[in-house]
Amino acid sequence: MKKRKAMRKAEKIRSSVSQGITFNKSAGQHILKNPLIVNSIVEKAGLRSTDTVLEVGPGTGNLTVKLLEKCKKVVACEVDSRLVAELRKRVQGTPLASRLDVAVGNVLRADLPYFDVCVANLPFQISSPFVFKLLLHRPFFRCAVLMFQREFALRLVASPGEKMYCRLSLNTQLLARVSHIMKVGKNNFRPPPRVESSVVRLEPRNPPPPVSFQEWDGLVRIAFIRKNKTLSAAFKSKVVLDMMEKNYRVHASLLGMTIMEEFSAAQQIEKVLQENEFAKKRAREMDIDDFLKLLHCFNSAGFHFA
Repeated sequence: MKKRKAMRKAEKIRSSVSQGITFNKSAGQHILKNPLIVNSIVEKAGLRSTDTVLEVGPGTGNLTVKLLEKCKKVVACEVDSRLVAELRKRVQGTPLASRLDVAVGNVLRADLPYFDVCVANLPFQISSPFVFKLLLHRPFFRCAVLMFQREFALRLVASPGEKMYCRLSLNTQLLARVSHIMKVGKNNFRPPPRVESSVVRLEPRNPPPPVSFQEWDGLVRIAFIRKNKTLSAAFKSKVVLDMMEKNYRVHASLLGMTIMEEFSAAQQIEKVLQENEFAKKRAREMDIDDFLKLLHCFNSAGFHFA
C-alpha cells in the first residue's frame, strides 16, 4: 500500500516537472503536449502569412513554435517569468526569434495589442473575463481559437432550452458566432488537469449588434438570476425594482421629464411585460431576438439597465 502511494506521488511529481520547470496547477499551468492537437488548433485558426497572432499562456512554447511557422508575428502574453525565459530560449538563434514578441504580465490588466487572430490554451480561471475582454476589443480581429474546460465550452455554445444555456451563452453569442471544434482529453496535457477540455472558435460579429452591451448585460443578468422563473417573477424582486426605479428617475432627470407622484415602477414594469407577452416567458427559453425585443420595450417605456 505504502509502495503504491509512493509510486503515485513520484509520478505526480514527474508529470508536473518539465525541463527543470515545476508547473503551478493552481495557476492553470497545464502544457498541451500532443503535437496532433497542436497542429489541429493551428489549422483551425486559418492563419495567413501576414497575420499577427495573440497567444495567451504560451507555456513552454509547443503551440507558439507552430504559430510562428505560419504567421508574420506572435505576441505571446505570459505572467510566469520562468516560462518566459523558457519560451525565449526555445527560439533563440533561429529565424523564428525575430517574429516572437513576449508581453510579460497579466493579460487581464493590460490593453490588448493589435492582432488578427487569437490562439490560446487559456488558464481556466481567466476564461470568462478574457472572453469578454476579447470580444469587446477594437479593432475587430478575424477569429479566436481557444482551449477551455469542457463545461465552460459547452455553456458558450448552448442553445435556448438546453441545460447548459445561461447568461454566458447569450452574451457570447450576441457578440460572436461560436462553434465547438473538438474535445481534448486530460491526458493530452502535462500535468493532466482534473477535467476534460474543448477547443472553441469565436468569430466576432462585424458590425456588432446595435445595442449597448452594458444595457444588454444588465437586462440579461436580471433574467438569469433564476432562469427557470417567469420574467414576471424575476422583475418583482425588491432589489431589481429599486434599481430600475432609480435608473428611471436618473434618465427622466437627464431628459427633463416630470415624474408623477403616483408613479409605480412595479406597475409599469409589469405593464411592459404583459403588453408585450413576456410576463410568462422564462430566460432559459429565450433567444437573442427575444431579449433584443424585450430591451427595446423597456427602453421605450423609459427603463434602462446601465
